Amino acid sequence: MRNAHTFILALILALGLAQPVWSAQAIDGDELLRTIDRNLAPESYESYRKIINIEPDGSKREYTLYTVKKGQDRIASVFLTPTSDKGRATLRLGENMWLHIPNVGKPVRITSLQSVTGGIFNNADIMRLDFHVEYTVQGVEDKGESHLLRLKAKTREVAYDRLEMLVDKQALVPTEIRCLAASGMLIKTLYFKKPTDFGDGFKRPAVIETDSPLHKGYKSVMIFAKVQRRDLPDEVFTLNYLPRVESLRQ
Repeated sequence: MRNAHTFILALILALGLAQPVWSAQAIDGDELLRTIDRNLAPESYESYRKIINIEPDGSKREYTLYTVKKGQDRIASVFLTPTSDKGRATLRLGENMWLHIPNVGKPVRITSLQSVTGGIFNNADIMRLDFHVEYTVQGVEDKGESHLLRLKAKTREVAYDRLEMLVDKQALVPTEIRCLAASGMLIKTLYFKKPTDFGDGFKRPAVIETDSPLHKGYKSVMIFAKVQRRDLPDEVFTLNYLPRVESLRQ
């Protein structure tokens, strides 16, 4: 009888009528995460973003940023609007972050859990590194049309201890990310929306929305525009260059 069962199972698999239970484990989670990173952004690029903070009474505060990124862990941005924030610039090198304020001396250090825009997006969200730089994949689950990646922070310096990332199987970009503390408490959820073709074969969600059980009634939205590949010199990602980031737009 055992031999008969073995023969039937082998026949079913050979005919493609079933998948072996270990097939999901064949996915290289870390390699998948690297692919997701590249699908979200070229390795070196420039972009424009609008960040909108929405309060419970419906009032809004909007910011426009020009951003450049090179490699896995270098990113700089400058505020274009509102007028009160124009010229403020940020730089991130790995886990180190700085804020330049016009007419103020040296750039000041900032942390990942602070927010230069004051909304639910913190500095780690606004100056996000590639996911695979900060996280390792602990597991990949099959959710029908999606993969569920369970990510663990590599160090305690990362803003979120764990991420639960739901990824579209076809596009290989996130549709939702739950950001969790080490205790398992939900800090916020990121929703990736409006897949958009930015040209040159590059397509990604143009909108990220976030809400948080820690800030009930509040919401923040990040809208991407003109995301395009650009080679950038290393000099751009230095404290001395920070006051001149906006000159890259010319």
